[in-house]
Amino acid sequence: MSKPKEVIVLQRDCVAMMVPSGARIFLHAGTEVTITQALGNAFTVNIYGNLARIDSKDADALGKEIESPLDDLPVDASVEDRVWTMLRTVFDPEIPVNIVDLGLVYTCSIGQINETEHDVSITMTLTAPGCGMGPVIAADAEAKILSLPEVTEVNVDIVFEPPWERSMMSETAKLELGML
Repeated sequence: MSKPKEVIVLQRDCVAMMVPSGARIFLHAGTEVTITQALGNAFTVNIYGNLARIDSKDADALGKEIESPLDDLPVDASVEDRVWTMLRTVFDPEIPVNIVDLGLVYTCSIGQINETEHDVSITMTLTAPGCGMGPVIAADAEAKILSLPEVTEVNVDIVFEPPWERSMMSETAKLELGML
């Protein structure tokens, strides 16, 4: 069952990205928006019949607080567990399933630079080669992983071979999207 959409009046000016083009728009305080998806600390809103994505840094404009996905992990969680947890907070603004469960992440390798610093390399794809939100999704993955204090370098490479197909989705994703 889907959550009812929430109508909000923006409490301050903020920048959003049009979906699916990725073009930036300026939203003024007092503008009425409807939240259609609130996942991974980002918000997809309907504004005048168009979808736009408001990033977590502007959650307060919506009167929302962001939550740390790491709060549910044990304090001694590995770097790998922390990286995968952050990847599971990355969503396409049009699809209510994270990029890991969608099967978009092909590889994630973590290297150790020194005792306290790590680098992460990710190879991922998109559900469609022409997806205008691809660079936004990749930048979101990079930023979220870089927010981990033990990670100092991240490289996200978008590839289209092998092409993504629905069979790459987890059972959880298929269930969420009504495909089971």
